Amino acid sequence: MLNRTPPILCLVTDRRRLCVGCDDAAIGRCVIAQVREAVDAGIDLVQVRERDLDAGRLADLVAEAVGVARGSATRIVVNDRLDIALVCGADGVHLRADSVPALAARSIAPRGFLVGRSVHAAGDAAQAAPGVDYLIAGTVFSTVSKPGADRTLGDSGLAEVVRASAAPVLAIGGVTIEQLPRVAAAGAAGVAGIGLFLSDAADAQCRVGPLRAVVTAARTAFDRLSPV
Repeated sequence: MLNRTPPILCLVTDRRRLCVGCDDAAIGRCVIAQVREAVDAGIDLVQVRERDLDAGRLADLVAEAVGVARGSATRIVVNDRLDIALVCGADGVHLRADSVPALAARSIAPRGFLVGRSVHAAGDAAQAAPGVDYLIAGTVFSTVSKPGADRTLGDSGLAEVVRASAAPVLAIGGVTIEQLPRVAAAGAAGVAGIGLFLSDAADAQCRVGPLRAVVTAARTAFDRLSPV
């Protein structure tokens, strides 16, 4: 189990949104700069989610991120690539909703290795429970990265997932600083996101956001509101 006091914050990488129009070298530097900022700000998890990268380039990126976070409280998890997570010494893997069972991943992972999973409904949460340390539930609100999503959980759907899960639930999808109190009120343990951690400056090529401000806002929202 991911035993941390709420809010648990998970930064999900998306190099193309982070570094618009950059070449491969600049994108890599920008992602690592974001990881470094996440470590400095005290972000709990960084999920490296670069699904279109080939194995070699992804492994290089993960290994560098692991090096940046070493010795800190920030833990690096890899989206669905258990093999790369293990080879690179990452702290865990985040499984897609349709991926292998968490217990199967855990059976070949070292002690203390984190296993998370994405879920989209309360029923998914109940089925995913064995072997997971945390769940990421979404899409909660409408989002830039998934504008065509058929449905969103909303406040009530997120609360249903929380009630169905024995593991901490992080909300993802369209969560802004202004919506953090709603996530806390639904009983979630924290937030995962891409856009939440990006700068909205139009002229910024490397859009690393003000991560300390997000951490402060999240702590304030979760401290002020009690779960439903």
